[in-house]
Amino acid sequence: MHEELETFERNHVWDLVEPPPNCRPIGTKWVFKYKQGENAQGFFQKEEIDYEETIAPVARLETIRILLAFAASKGFKLQQMDEEVYVRQPPGFASAKFPNRVYKLRKALYGLKQAPRTWYARLKSFLLKSGFVMGLVDKTLFLLSRGSDTLIVQIYVDDIIFGVLSHALFFLGLQIKQGPEGTFVHQAKYTRDILKKFDMDDSKPMTTPMSTNTALDADEDGEAVDQKEFRGMISSLLYLTVTRSDIQFAVCLCARYQASPRTSHRQAVKRIFRYLKFTPELGLWYVLLGGFLDADHASCQIDRKSTSGTCQFLGTYLVSWSSCKQASISLSTTEVEYIAAASCCSQLLWMKATLSNFRLSFRRIPLLVDSTSAISIAKNPVLHSRTKHIDVRFHFLRDHYEKGDIDLIHVATQNQLADIFTKPLEFSAFVRLKGDRLKVLTMHSSRGRVRAMDRPHCSHGAMSDCQWYKSSDGLEALRWKRGR
Repeated sequence: MHEELETFERNHVWDLVEPPPNCRPIGTKWVFKYKQGENAQGFFQKEEIDYEETIAPVARLETIRILLAFAASKGFKLQQMDEEVYVRQPPGFASAKFPNRVYKLRKALYGLKQAPRTWYARLKSFLLKSGFVMGLVDKTLFLLSRGSDTLIVQIYVDDIIFGVLSHALFFLGLQIKQGPEGTFVHQAKYTRDILKKFDMDDSKPMTTPMSTNTALDADEDGEAVDQKEFRGMISSLLYLTVTRSDIQFAVCLCARYQASPRTSHRQAVKRIFRYLKFTPELGLWYVLLGGFLDADHASCQIDRKSTSGTCQFLGTYLVSWSSCKQASISLSTTEVEYIAAASCCSQLLWMKATLSNFRLSFRRIPLLVDSTSAISIAKNPVLHSRTKHIDVRFHFLRDHYEKGDIDLIHVATQNQLADIFTKPLEFSAFVRLKGDRLKVLTMHSSRGRVRAMDRPHCSHGAMSDCQWYKSSDGLEALRWKRGR
């Protein structure tokens, strides 16, 4: 406790002063949990009296993955208060000479409501004064350019990662390993920790996260299980999807039953843990921006709503993905695919805006769809009888196609990468998509290299606008001439 108070004095956290008129000093207390710390009792603070703004911006995890992919492509190395607030003197450490005085905080103290925003404002001010430019889309991204050199800083609350500490580091629980072959991002330690936490570390391994015969429903006649434990398992798995796109669909499907979990639901979740037991070391190997989308039709056994699955790439690197139930019931597979394409389009446009901060510009971003009917709806506005009932907000896909922001390309179903986010797959198909295409690999497997996929048919008939190129690792990919 003495060391804690000495740290406060050394860092000029507070000043011992006479309490001003109408002062409402906030109490403090010692918190003992492996280490002691002096905390302000922020729950006594009154809004607009002791604090105003409390919210600090938080980086999206997709932005962090984009930074990792960009750093890998460039060979970058990654390194890891306005209101006056008064607090009472710490219990047991009041000044013998001035027992009635209070501490006026010069810096934020643990427990204050405005501490996160104060930290962000201080760091932002420092970076801007140092010549950094704040990102236009993501306010937690800062860039500094000096000639041909660029320094990129990404902050997440009080964690910072920048592209210019060590070659291996932890960031937000992610293990990041950099080497001459590229950047590997994984959560192996976290995987082993949650396996041990839920007593699954000695379980029998499984080769896929979900059986192709699995058809979860409400199972109202099934035996109820501990809701708290079930939700804990789901939340732990959801954080693992930050680097494990291979379990995204299975986890999100099981997460739909958290309100009233049954034995069948817990067994499905345990299947995911058994798969993690089989593949604890998997992660992402981390240059053209593109997206894939797929959707099922009426797969939910409760409300017959469909599932959208999308994944977005920066070059050959997977940086964003999703698996979610659509908000409305669709009348056909074409409508389902069209809605999923609109969702993927919105994510691609956000990525395009984010990448503008990295001085990367794109036109006609390829969006690969395995439904020719959905592509026809987007390209042909006269199909009124087939589209009159579709919510107008999804037609922004057509608008951005006409503007030239995206291009819709047909891809064969067997090459549809987003299948892994919409349905359980049998082992060979699952492994092919997971490893060969999405690069969910181990640290020592092929160094992230994948086999070239079949070239998709460019259904707009303008193959002169695009060309195929072979990257240094042998991967063929579609490169658009315009804007590159």
